[in-house]
Amino acid sequence: MVEWPAPESTIMLTGDFFWNAALMRGDPLCFVERGDGDARASLLFPPERTISLRSAFSGVDYEEGRDFLIDAAAGVVLRPRGSRIPLITRDELYPSIDPDGSGFMFKRGEARTWLMSGDGDLFHRRQVAATYTHRAGSWRGFVPPFRGAGLPRTMRRLLARDPLTIAVTGDSISEGFNASGFAGVPPYQPAYVDLVVAGLIETYGSAIALHNLASAGWTSDNGLADADRVGAAAPDLVIVAYGMNDAGYAEPAAFSANIAGILDEVRRRAPAEFILVAPMLPNPEWHYPLMERFDAYRDALAKSGGDGVVLADVTRLWKALLERKSVYDLTGNGINHPNDFGHQIYAQVLLALLT
Repeated sequence: MVEWPAPESTIMLTGDFFWNAALMRGDPLCFVERGDGDARASLLFPPERTISLRSAFSGVDYEEGRDFLIDAAAGVVLRPRGSRIPLITRDELYPSIDPDGSGFMFKRGEARTWLMSGDGDLFHRRQVAATYTHRAGSWRGFVPPFRGAGLPRTMRRLLARDPLTIAVTGDSISEGFNASGFAGVPPYQPAYVDLVVAGLIETYGSAIALHNLASAGWTSDNGLADADRVGAAAPDLVIVAYGMNDAGYAEPAAFSANIAGILDEVRRRAPAEFILVAPMLPNPEWHYPLMERFDAYRDALAKSGGDGVVLADVTRLWKALLERKSVYDLTGNGINHPNDFGHQIYAQVLLALLT
């Protein structure tokens, strides 16, 4: 169990929601060699003025003209030859040797083509973050809605500044993988669960006890088997976040049945309310997941709504981000984890439901 409040540096204000703000902070860019000239990466918005570009890892500032060029109208950043900005080469992206020795990280339909992958800071060191102003209100993608009415008990406690107990059941994303703080590297950003707790404390002032029971590699089958432990934490609110690991084998009906079972088992122990998280999307080149299952899982979770159950639709927002961003802008491990910005996206979706 973790007792909050958290350090000031972890606080994530609701005013920071990227779809509302005119200041875009930490827009992630990853430059990949494609064999078609200077590497390029797309900003989320066309910038109004000069942008600040720095290493996501070291904080080194890069110079416009020397390290990068901007096509402001298109919202594209170019990496010219001689730039100090990290570059992922094609040979690195598709290594000739199995990257982790598992025999599992290969390209869809090409069992002898490996994909660059790795936990820790493998991608974090190669990503940069852009900060710039843009025209407010220019986001045209999905905007996560407020769903406080669907969580009346939780909202009453928050509005009264009463203590709140939150439990989390999920996989490696919810455990915190590839957030820089989880990896122990600069800038040490906490994972999304911790950002959500910090944001609720900043907004409402409630004392929050967190029980994060998520575990790497878990599927909804594991979550169902562990549901009694979740209920034993006597939570007021439970975040249920599965799907990434299920997508390689579980039909939507089976996934939905497991989630329903988790809710039933927890309710036997505690009068909890629930946020069901539809996850980010993995690298579509990875052979393991069936990509069509992510929309199907999201739709199944949406039908699980009712009194005290709401959907956090990260899937839909992630798809909207990918209309502008590369998979490698958003990835933490090249396969199925978010980077710091991705953890912020998770947190903003959940905070939008509650604030």
